[in-house]
Amino acid sequence: MKVTLSALDTSESSFTPLVVIEFAQDVKEETKEWLKNRIIAPKKHGGAQLLFRPLLNKYEQETLENKNLYLVGASKIRMLLGAEAVGLVKECNDNTMRAFTYRTRQNFKGFDDNNDDFLTMAECQFIIKHELENLRAKDEKMIPGYPQAKLYPGKSLLRRLLTSGIVIQVFPLHDNEALKKLEDTWYTRFALKYQPIDSIRGYFGETIALYFGFLEYFTFALIPMAVIGLPYYLFVWEDYDKYVIFASFNLIWSTVILEVWKRGCANMTYRWGTLLMKRKFEEPRPGFHGVLGINSITGKEEPLYPSYKRQMRIYLVSLPFVCLCLYFSLYVMMIYFDLEVWALGLHENSGSEWTSVLLYVPSIIYAIVIEIMNRLYRYAAEFLTSWENHRLESAYQNHLILKVLVFNFLNCFASLFYIAFVLKDMKLLRQSLATLLITSQILNQIVESLLPYWLQRKHGVRVKRKVQALKVDIDATLYEQVILEKEMGTYLLAFETMSVISVVTNCALIGMSPQVNAIFPESKADLILIVVVVEQMMLVTENLKEEPKESGKEKAT
Repeated sequence: MKVTLSALDTSESSFTPLVVIEFAQDVKEETKEWLKNRIIAPKKHGGAQLLFRPLLNKYEQETLENKNLYLVGASKIRMLLGAEAVGLVKECNDNTMRAFTYRTRQNFKGFDDNNDDFLTMAECQFIIKHELENLRAKDEKMIPGYPQAKLYPGKSLLRRLLTSGIVIQVFPLHDNEALKKLEDTWYTRFALKYQPIDSIRGYFGETIALYFGFLEYFTFALIPMAVIGLPYYLFVWEDYDKYVIFASFNLIWSTVILEVWKRGCANMTYRWGTLLMKRKFEEPRPGFHGVLGINSITGKEEPLYPSYKRQMRIYLVSLPFVCLCLYFSLYVMMIYFDLEVWALGLHENSGSEWTSVLLYVPSIIYAIVIEIMNRLYRYAAEFLTSWENHRLESAYQNHLILKVLVFNFLNCFASLFYIAFVLKDMKLLRQSLATLLITSQILNQIVESLLPYWLQRKHGVRVKRKVQALKVDIDATLYEQVILEKEMGTYLLAFETMSVISVVTNCALIGMSPQVNAIFPESKADLILIVVVVEQMMLVTENLKEEPKESGKEKAT
């Protein structure tokens, strides 16, 4: 028997909440009711056909704070039909990977009508998020109750609600039991073992799993570099000759680890089904806006926006802004070198212990400034990329990555290139590299780990006290969880680019060494030509190995 979306019931009062919507304080009831009706309405009427209810009932809302929190979920059948709609790829009983369809659901490995574990937590929340983000205006001219929040056909409702400040945030809800199991197998017990990447993927999704998979791989890949590089740091070697072997090893190492990672990454994404997800399932991103019309390729109704307007925004606004930021970064770098000269002069004049410590101060200050500039630029890059109005999420991410990568690379490494290739001061290079690296690592640990952990613990204590003081009969566990999680902060193309830069840099360092220069005492042109040829051969080798995997590159990165 064929099941259609129109046959589903959206009036279930009890369901497993997967996503939380938080409205702003004092949002009008007619606005909440309008959004609720659009979320639970049938798909044929422009709704999402999901389940929706407030976190608290009417009596509890009068007693407690945070009365603007609402829970969103879906029935099992709706979730399976949603998995088909978004093109999820799952493993079949014959071990092949195919796009899931509800009609052939019994052919997929692990499927059982009585089992709710066929779809992972991440997949379920992805489906809910996809449906919410693709709620678009039909005939509405404005958001009910807010005439200043204009709508037009094709505009993402959730996007307008967020930008208008009517909805504060939309976030996925943790499954505490599943999270506890993952913690026990992942990091609560100290042991030298591989991370449970598949379990991480099942709970957090492919992107987070690939991130931790890469961290694990890269940590092991750095061991040979650390073993070979340690003597270069412990012993003061000022001659270029001593660095030729290390630079040569870097040249080979950077190429090898990239290719090995590509194979491992492709293996994981194929096993998870993301490598085979067809591009035709990629719908317009929620922030994409334009005049509602018919897409000539897909035949679907969606917003249309002329590409020439997007190109004008990119080349007339975004590109000049990025260039201006790069100039400012170089200007700050020159101030850093002025500080280095000042600190060195002060130390040479006094020669005291205090001034020897002062030699590291410019690098520490510069490292802090770099981190601040990177974060400020990231906000600007996100705003510009969103303003460029890219149709697909993949295009949005690619343009954002390009902006951030170019600026971060110049901002973080320009001083090191200047020291290595202009000043040719290996002692200063070693000192600057160590100081910048250590300082940035400490700052990142504080900002991204220690500070969020401390704030979360502090907030958690306050929430527990409030919940314990309640006299009303509510699901205190769910209430406490939602209140805690709503305060949480939000959290590789790039890796390949860094690999190319590594090849070019190490080839140049080898070419500059006196040992190699002695082979070509008369003609520097021959030396430059050979260095360029070797560099191009390494880059061609990378490209040749990359071509067979081109079809999965977008999802893998």
